Amino acid sequence: MALVTRIRRAVLTLPAAEPGPDNPLPPLRPLDEVHRLDGPEPSGMPPDMARRLRLAPLRDLLPVRVRDGYDRMRAPRRLDALVIENDRLRATVLPGLGGRVVSLLHLPTGRELLYRNPVFQPANFALNGAWFSGGIEWNIGATGHTTLSCAPLHAAPVPAPDGGPMLRLWEWERLRDLPFQVDLWLPDGSDFLYVGVRIRNPHDRPVPTYWWSNTAVPEEVRILVPADEAWHFGHERRLRRVPVPSYEGVDRSRPLAGPHAADYFYEIPDGRRRWIAALGADGHGLVQTSTDALRGRKLFVWGSGPGGRRWQRWLTEPGTGGYCEIQAGLARTQLEHVPLDAEGEVSWLEAYGPLDAPAEGEWGEAVRGAARRLETALPRARVEAAYAAWRAHADAEPGELLATGSGWGALEVLHGNRKLPGTPFPESTLGEAQEPWRELLRTGALPAPRRAQPSGETLVAPHWRDLLESAPADPHTEYHLGVAQWHAGDRAQAVRSWERALPGAAARWPLLRCLAVADQEDGHHDRAADRYAAAFDDLCDHLRRELPGAGVPDADGETWTAVRAALGRESLRALLVVRRTADARAVWERLPPAVRRRGRFRLLEAELLLAEGRGAEARAVFDTDFEIADLREGEDVLGRVWATLTDEPLPAHYDFRMRPGPA
Repeated sequence: MALVTRIRRAVLTLPAAEPGPDNPLPPLRPLDEVHRLDGPEPSGMPPDMARRLRLAPLRDLLPVRVRDGYDRMRAPRRLDALVIENDRLRATVLPGLGGRVVSLLHLPTGRELLYRNPVFQPANFALNGAWFSGGIEWNIGATGHTTLSCAPLHAAPVPAPDGGPMLRLWEWERLRDLPFQVDLWLPDGSDFLYVGVRIRNPHDRPVPTYWWSNTAVPEEVRILVPADEAWHFGHERRLRRVPVPSYEGVDRSRPLAGPHAADYFYEIPDGRRRWIAALGADGHGLVQTSTDALRGRKLFVWGSGPGGRRWQRWLTEPGTGGYCEIQAGLARTQLEHVPLDAEGEVSWLEAYGPLDAPAEGEWGEAVRGAARRLETALPRARVEAAYAAWRAHADAEPGELLATGSGWGALEVLHGNRKLPGTPFPESTLGEAQEPWRELLRTGALPAPRRAQPSGETLVAPHWRDLLESAPADPHTEYHLGVAQWHAGDRAQAVRSWERALPGAAARWPLLRCLAVADQEDGHHDRAADRYAAAFDDLCDHLRRELPGAGVPDADGETWTAVRAALGRESLRALLVVRRTADARAVWERLPPAVRRRGRFRLLEAELLLAEGRGAEARAVFDTDFEIADLREGEDVLGRVWATLTDEPLPAHYDFRMRPGPA
């Protein structure tokens, strides 16, 4: 019989917000990641879990940039997609958006197995900002949603173990400098999508590794998993061991039962098959299972409270049903990192497909019933055999590129002369962002940017820092060297590098801004405010000197608007901290009008007005019903500022509170 599995190109047209430009300032501090503990570790924690909780937390996001240029103005937009399908399943993948599987359609029944978001709306959930909800996402790097959430991956067909096609996605993850691949495989006649994942460590040192596969499903389901205990983690940032499915009188296997957003990391006993299912009242739904290397299983719920409901509406459009997430990871919890040995690798196979099993009734019986149905539909031995068959094809060279990711992997391969069978990073993928670093590698000197552009991204890995230290010490190189030293934890030396660069720098604002961040980290807030004010003055002077016609054609365009917005936002915050309202007002007045109209800056305007003693005008800003496009998950700033204005309840459209109690 002829194989029917095929891969084809497609286009999705969705109401979509523009991603916008990245933040041009180097992220010297991490965004506020909600997946971290506040306070002591809980008693009774397994020793390996405790070790992994402490392993290599991020100090910053370097070399990745923050993605905060998106808005909330949606219009029809064409998104390139790849479809892999057989006669049973159709998986639709967005290679330009992290390789997200946005749809998994069971063809015989016509049932969509995932929560499929009808819009593309970035929101501030990824480690570096922009992220969107729905489908199956591949999270690699560090605790939180991957920096690749809205970034392109390489994609190409490769031969599958059964002779048909397999869709390979791959990239170079930059937070940990690790190449990875995700192979999507639909055996002929299979009701299950197989996903082979491999992460490789090409370095001569161990590297902390992180992976969670997150699957969004409609929230009006019951979650079944072979566990009787879980680690509960909420936005109060505490871990506690709780019984499954019920505690405090509430059945937590039902996503809408509890009022608050929460994570439940399940303790699946050793030796038991690892799976998690989301089943509706009719018994139909999705199951995910894997080989044992992917040990963790988790449920994330938004809860039934007003904050969770507001977030659900925020991430999609009115009238759309809500979702929860069932997840699978390398560790027990998402607060952990797993060491990957030097020149080692880790791999596993996942499977996603329909499951029909009674969801109601006593917990143990429901779980056992679902396990029996899963074993009938997809025996555990078949998953193990599929993994072994896939491993023999993991090094297969891809065919014609169907999508192209970044050039950073090609640069790393070029530097280390690395051989990575199955995941090629050809020099043809090198682009403008990589060119200065390619030149540093070739000549030993880092070329300065054209006068019309701000400094580009900084590479911070030890091998690039060594090259920067050996390069001619001009101001541009000293700036990048300081950023790399800061990332390495040598903050005193970073400050010295930036200070050395100041006298000869054509533009002083990037250096002053870095020094201001260093001052803030050391608690010198007055000096930080001085430097921020000087940096913003220098930026404005620089643009005034270099207006269109004098070498900066983009002075009022996207790039420089992003610079002014980013530096202006940080400067305003620093000046308000030390109550220098006149200087803050001077920064505000020099921001472009379009920037001042953004929701984040409307909030800053309200805070500035409050600091100036103009409370009624600050309240009037809130009365305009502004929206902060890049509001951070767990951020309570709206409630906090509102509480300084009035004793009235926080209006529902501003209520994004995700933790118990008042904001």
